[in-house]
Amino acid sequence: MKNIYLIGGGGHCKSCIDVIEETKEFKICGIFDVKEKIGQEILGYKIIAEDSEIKNFNKDDNFFLITAGQIKDPSLRVKLFGLDLNFATIISPRAHVSKHATVGAGTIVMHDALVNAGANIGQNCIINSKALIEHDAIVGDHCHISTGAIINGDCVVGEKSFIGSNTVLKNQAKVEANSVIPYGVKYE
Repeated sequence: MKNIYLIGGGGHCKSCIDVIEETKEFKICGIFDVKEKIGQEILGYKIIAEDSEIKNFNKDDNFFLITAGQIKDPSLRVKLFGLDLNFATIISPRAHVSKHATVGAGTIVMHDALVNAGANIGQNCIINSKALIEHDAIVGDHCHISTGAIINGDCVVGEKSFIGSNTVLKNQAKVEANSVIPYGVKYE
């Protein structure tokens, strides 16, 4: 098993831990968060250090995943991704990612998500539980496609965007970079 460290110890971290454990590919070695939380545990894994100490753990055989969530503002995730680290790509064994799709470094594809043929997902993205990324869709870097969202065929989601739960993007829809699309929207 490969060593992995998680960056961010909130609610999204719990969901990531569950996916990582099910992959059986990684051993979670610890979590980074704010100084006040050092020593606390999340689902049995310790917060071992604050973000400023990440560089001390940056070795060739260590992987990292940003587990801070993203609702409206991706700036923390973007800043952390700017660190020169070996970011893992995590795909739940309960997800389906076509062998004809691409998924960038630092991205997590959560339980029951579907990524179909020709889809291209950027780096440092969250493809949340039960999301659907259809054929030939493009999801830019640093995006969060929330639970149950549907990105239909040939759609383009610009970088640093948030697509809310149960939102449906019509076939060939284009979402500008830095957009926030709230939950339950039918977007054309």
